[in-house]
Amino acid sequence: MPNDLIGDAVHLAYASFYEINYLLTWNCNHLANANKRKHIRVINGRLGLSTPEIVTPMELFKEDEK
Repeated sequence: MPNDLIGDAVHLAYASFYEINYLLTWNCNHLANANKRKHIRVINGRLGLSTPEIVTPMELFKEDEK
């Protein structure tokens, strides 16, 4: 995480440590980014931490397409 986004890093740390299921964010550059999600899972796995499902509000409330 970039130094200027310490809040995002803290939110991710709390969600990982306390095994929160979802982390809701608008930050598509550093958290809700497909490449970053994979990296976060790898790092958390090495640390023995769970990884929350990182989603944007649009992903969370997306209606089913039929």
